[in-house]
Amino acid sequence: MRVICNICMPARRVAGAAMLCLLLAGRAAQADEALPLFQNDEVLKAVLTAPIAQVYAQKNQEVRLYHPGMWSYIDGDGNTHKLDVSIRTRGHFRRDYCDLPPLQLNFKKSQVKGTLFKGQDKLKLVAPCDHGARYQQYVILEYLAYKTFEIITDYSFKTRLMRLSYVDSEEKMAPWTDMVFVIEDDSDMARRLDLDRLRLSAVEFDELDHPRTSLVQMFQFLIANNDYSVIRGGEGQCCHNTQILGLRDDRRGRIPVPFDFDMSGLVNAAYAAPPTQVPVRDVRQRYFYGLCQADDVLEAAIDHMQSKRDQIRSLFANSEQLDKKNKIKSLEYIDSFYAILDSDRRVRMEIVSRCRGRSHLERMLAAEAESKDPT
Repeated sequence: MRVICNICMPARRVAGAAMLCLLLAGRAAQADEALPLFQNDEVLKAVLTAPIAQVYAQKNQEVRLYHPGMWSYIDGDGNTHKLDVSIRTRGHFRRDYCDLPPLQLNFKKSQVKGTLFKGQDKLKLVAPCDHGARYQQYVILEYLAYKTFEIITDYSFKTRLMRLSYVDSEEKMAPWTDMVFVIEDDSDMARRLDLDRLRLSAVEFDELDHPRTSLVQMFQFLIANNDYSVIRGGEGQCCHNTQILGLRDDRRGRIPVPFDFDMSGLVNAAYAAPPTQVPVRDVRQRYFYGLCQADDVLEAAIDHMQSKRDQIRSLFANSEQLDKKNKIKSLEYIDSFYAILDSDRRVRMEIVSRCRGRSHLERMLAAEAESKDPT
């Protein structure tokens, strides 16, 4: 039996959803283990040998073919393993913009049995957009953004950092090595959490799990990312840079899980810019563009973020891949977020006063109150 739990610090009754404490929610989220690839954070050494130049040359084509190659990696015991893999370019903005566009890895499920890649089929590979230390640091910062959200909640994508060497099998490009990471497949993530991955055209305000939505919004505010939505998406598919989880037969308690953070102020990529609907010009300038939440839900989210402060700071402070300059900048940026949470006045001014959908919140709360009042 599957239960969608809502964070309760303090408890809040949400229409149609049973309230359980945070501890139980965490246990429910850990009911299933991640697949082997995502069970530890050690940097994996791997080599991709494929017609990489030919694959990159197709990045602007509407139909992009998979090209066969070889994936080799070194396991924890120092043994080398080789797997067949097919690759093609993926993504939207980065595929168009980058000289080294992101790749999709496609493994043979029958071949990966009994290996570190057991259960893997298609994996998103996040890699530097171009050669050079600056682009390498962007990848590390985005990886750390994913790990930050893992600290905040189990309802998140898992990732694995790799030192990947690229070898063009047709020798049209010189070999190179970069730090990259792969992202847990969304179906695997949903299965791990014992929920369904929902394909929707939109999500209504009162269908959301608001305690978890509030955590998503606090995280996005922390990294200064407004390139997402928890209710709408482009081309009739919800939601923009957000995967929605829930139960197919229940329209309530839908949980947003964010991804793609390269447009955030934390990463501060050279190509990043705030969305046009946000009245700021600098991607590093935080602007809360989230949905309004009931006071106790917002307070619970803030309390939860405060409880994770030291762990989040330690993640960046102890990163071996982040250079000294970006480590200092990131820690200062994290501290500037917590300076807002430490001030009731700034919370009111920079979060509460800017939230969207207040009329939807008031209607939802009124409906909840009416359903609980028999008179």
